[in-house]
Amino acid sequence: MELILKQDVENVGFKDDVVIVKNGYGRNYLIPQGFAVLATSSAKKVLAETLKQRAFKEEKLIKDATKIADAIKALEIKISAKTGDRDKLFGSVNNINVAEALESAGHAIDKKFIKVEGGSVKRLGKYNAAVRLHREVVVDLPFEIISES
Repeated sequence: MELILKQDVENVGFKDDVVIVKNGYGRNYLIPQGFAVLATSSAKKVLAETLKQRAFKEEKLIKDATKIADAIKALEIKISAKTGDRDKLFGSVNNINVAEALESAGHAIDKKFIKVEGGSVKRLGKYNAAVRLHREVVVDLPFEIISES
């Protein structure tokens, strides 16, 4: 089944992408939830016109995202956490903690656009997170977990 996505859907595609999914997934989930519409010939023509008009705005968004990406790359993120034996943490550090650290550094980024390698971290050390600022701009953000003193 060929569909046009109305918004970003994880592991399927981004807004305004034409995707092919299984019939049941499209008919029972994507269309009723309002995430997609059928990709008829008229809908494809409307989409093409919309994308053409949006190309200029998209270019500006990409420039803004790359400026933010350069600023984020220059940051040294250190997250303090309580530790138990040696380097083991009480609890874990995940994308929410990274988002809070970025916000305290002056960059408000939604936690759903941050993916920590491995999901959540349970030990002290240096790790990486991928921050998606735009569909074409993804930044690799190194961060360090240090012990609270």
